[in-house]
Parts: sequence; C-alpha cells; structure tokens
Amino acid sequence: MNKKAAPDFLLILTTLVLLSIGLIMIYSASAVGASYKFDDAFYFAKRQLLFAGIGVAAMFAMMNVNYLTWRTWSKIGMLICFVLLIAVLIPGIGKVAGGARSWIGVGAFSLQPSEFTKLALIAFLAKFLSEHQKQITSLRKGLIPSLTFVFLAFGMIMLQPDLGTGAVLVGTCLTMIFIAGARIKHFVYMGLLGLVGLAALIISAPYRIKRITSFLNPWDEPQGSGFQIIQSLFAIGPGGLFGFGLGESRQKYQYLPEPHTDFIFAIVSEELGFIGATFVLLLFFLLLWRGIRIALGAPDLYGSLLAVGIIGMIAIQVMINIAVVTGLMPVTGITLPFLSYGGSSLTLMLIGVGVVLNISRYAKF
Repeated sequence: MNKKAAPDFLLILTTLVLLSIGLIMIYSASAVGASYKFDDAFYFAKRQLLFAGIGVAAMFAMMNVNYLTWRTWSKIGMLICFVLLIAVLIPGIGKVAGGARSWIGVGAFSLQPSEFTKLALIAFLAKFLSEHQKQITSLRKGLIPSLTFVFLAFGMIMLQPDLGTGAVLVGTCLTMIFIAGARIKHFVYMGLLGLVGLAALIISAPYRIKRITSFLNPWDEPQGSGFQIIQSLFAIGPGGLFGFGLGESRQKYQYLPEPHTDFIFAIVSEELGFIGATFVLLLFFLLLWRGIRIALGAPDLYGSLLAVGIIGMIAIQVMINIAVVTGLMPVTGITLPFLSYGGSSLTLMLIGVGVVLNISRYAKF
C-alpha cells in the first residue's frame, strides 16, 4: 500500500479547533468554582492543558504508527483493559466518584480504564469482523461470537456501575457490526432483548428511575433529580443568538453543578449563544464527514471498520451529551468529546483521531 505524503489536514485542523475551544470554555466554566474550592481559577484549565498536551503528542505519534499495528496488538490490549476493569472494582485500588467506582488513582491524577476499553474493543472487534466477515450474516457463527466480546466488556463496566460509558461502547460496537454486514432482522431481535435488558438495569437502580422521571418532567423535583436539567435549560435559553459573552455565564456561579464537565455545552450556549453552539456542532459534523470519508477510502476492511468504530464512538458520545444537556435524554454522565474536562476521555479521543489520521495516509479518495 502506498503512503500518502500527508494525513488528512481538515481532520487535524477540526480536532485542534475543537480542543482549543474546549480549553477556553473549561477555564470560563470552572474559574469561579475552582477559585472557591482550590483558591486557583486555573486549577481545572491547567490540568486539562496538561492532558491536552499529552493527547496531542499521542495523536501525532499514532498518526505515524501503521494502523495495522493495532490489529497485531489488539488481543493484548483487550487483556490489559480487562485486568484494569477488574482492578478498579477492588477497594483500595478503585476510586469512587459520582456513585461509580470507575477510576484508578495515579499520583495526583486518575485513570479511567473503561475509557481505554472502548478503543481497545474497537481495535479488537475490527480485527474479528474483518477476519470473519463472511460469517457475520450467520447468527450462530458470526453475530453471537461478536456480541460475546461486546457484552463481556459491557458487563464489567456495569459492575462499576457506569451505564453511560457502557451505552457508548455497545452503540459503537453495534454500528461496526452493522457496517460489517449483519442482517437487519438480527438487529431487530437484539433491539427487543436490549429493551428488556435496559428496563432491568433501570429498575435495578433507584437513581436511574429518578433520572428517567426527572427527564420526563424535571419540574416535578426542581431541587432534586431534575435540578441539573433545569439549570442547563436556564443556561441555554437566555443565551439567545449571540450569548452573554465569553466569561459572562450566570449559571456557573454555583447554579449548574460541575459546569466544566458533562454540561459544558450549556455554558457554550449561554456565553456564545446560538451562533457559537451551532459553530461547535458544525465542527463535529465536519469531523464526522472526514472520518466517514477516510473509512470509505481505507485500503482494507480492517482499516475501514477501525475508522468507523472510532468516529462512530465520537459521534455517539456527542449525540448523547447534547441530547442530555438539551433535555432530550436522561442524565448519563457522558462527556462532550474535546470540550469537557476529563483527562482519560480527552487522551483517548486524541489517540483515536491519531489512528484515523494514519488510516487517511493510506486511503484512496
């Protein structure tokens, strides 16, 4: 295969612009809370900048590593991630935050194994599907073996529990399986089983039921489970066409909880208005378009499925986050790629983009 002279420039530019907007908005959204809690307005911005530097370096490194390397090491990568998913459940190793034991402490920072499991599973599943593409139309020989790996990882993540990350992982893998050629009727069967399983997961945890009821009518519990959604809408609505101006958010003054994480898009809408929010969404659409174009031009099925998985993961996460922030879905705890605060998530996304950029060096447009 002939290597292109350069990777996809538009994908690099779009990623870096989104990352830059994220750094600015994290400072704007967190400065008040960080000053109050840590006596340092730049506390979260500095940490995000550190991870952004690490992530960008990793992105450019992965851009120059042949993507077929991921196929070679995918089994070992999955094994390491499974070990970490088990380790995070052990008291004393795993750290609890937000009701989930999802982090492993590494000095002053935390590592979230479930985030890296998403990328490892994408690489592993792309290998499996590309090697068994002829059997994927068979329920017994193709689909069930594929789903076994997916739901094993999902089950381990749910032990934490982290339904949001699990939902992104399953949605991404199902997209890859569908693109690989699975039959639609099999997806209908899975959809019915999935609805039953989702209902069981919701019923098994009272806080999930509260999230559903608060999503349907958050004003029933304005000081309880509906508080975040209401405050998010209070940020988005008044922003109007042009917003209040950068740094002029009102909701970040201890009204909207943790505005620099899952609900950062609400602050973007409040400060930059409809114009700013639309610009951010257009950047995500541009990233999706370039990713799909690269996947279609990939020289082999493995490269195509790997690109689809990574771009699909980003797209699904964006859709879920925006839907939550705008009150179209229950709160899930899913971050907005490149914009929300979070070291593990940001690093993972940038590594993923680096892999897609490497595929673009071999793609035929």
